[in-house]
Amino acid sequence: MPFDLTRKEWNSSYDLLHAVKTLLDERHSPNGYTIGWNCGATGGQTVFHMHRHVIPRFADEPYTGQGIRHWLKRNENRRPNTQDQT
Repeated sequence: MPFDLTRKEWNSSYDLLHAVKTLLDERHSPNGYTIGWNCGATGGQTVFHMHRHVIPRFADEPYTGQGIRHWLKRNENRRPNTQDQT
């Protein structure tokens, strides 16, 4: 998980992220990116080693401008004891 990275590994991860962005920019020319780490099973992690999701995003997508928070904030994702709160 990213919380377990050493400073050296964190810096290498930074370098790798920029290399991936350069490659995706050259091959696909996205308009933006969604970048995320899933940490722990409850956080959505299914492969239990450190990896990062780099998702190119395009202006003509049906859900453009709606990032991860859009899905997490949906009413059907609210915890049972918070259903009545807005």
